[in-house]
This record gives sequence, C-alpha cells and structure tokens, in this order.
Amino acid sequence: MGIVEKLDDIGKPAWIGLMVFGFIVFWPFGLAILGYLFWSGRMGCWKRSRGQWWQSEKRSSTGNAAFDEYRSDTLRRLEDEQKEFVDFLEKLRLAKDKAEFDQFMANRGRRPDGPAPEANGA
Repeated sequence: MGIVEKLDDIGKPAWIGLMVFGFIVFWPFGLAILGYLFWSGRMGCWKRSRGQWWQSEKRSSTGNAAFDEYRSDTLRRLEDEQKEFVDFLEKLRLAKDKAEFDQFMANRGRRPDGPAPEANGA
C-alpha cells in the first residue's frame, strides 16, 4: 500500500495536513501537493461543484417530453410566484416606511417650536 492510498484511507484531513506540512518545510513541496490535489480531484467538493454549477443552469432533457414540459411550466410558475412575492414584500416595506414617516411628521407637528423649558430650582 502506497502513501497515496494510505492518505486516501485517512481522508481529506490527511491531505490537508500533508500540504500544510509541505508549506512549512519547503514551500514548493506544499505547492506541488496543492497542485496534485486540484489535478487529481482528491478534494471531492471542488470536483463536484464544478459540474453542478453549469448543470443546474442548463437543464438537460430527460427524454420524456411530457415531463420536460411539466417541469418547465412548474419552474416558470415558481419563478413568477417568487417575483410576485418579492414585489409584495417591497410594497410592505414601502407602506411601513410611509406609516413611520407619517407618524414622525405627526409627532413633530405636536412639539412646541421653541426649545424645551429648563427647570429652575429657584
């Protein structure tokens, strides 16, 4: 069993530890390990995320036209509902801001124009 297999059995922490140790001892060694991790796909999260980004943007056909149409209609409907909900929240925020401003103006109108009288102890 080689070093690579032993490190793979231990998992990602072993690779990260070896890389950090490599940077501490001799930085080109650490850089080489980092390059190997990228090239080999040993860090599964890096490998997985690359494929998922464009896969989620571009929905491929399942081969069933009825299901693809249903999925497209459902996604379009959900996107429209999300837009309507965001618009509704914006209207709520504007209404709340207007109510607070109106309350501020009403309270400001009741306040006396001059400075507040000081309490004299004499």
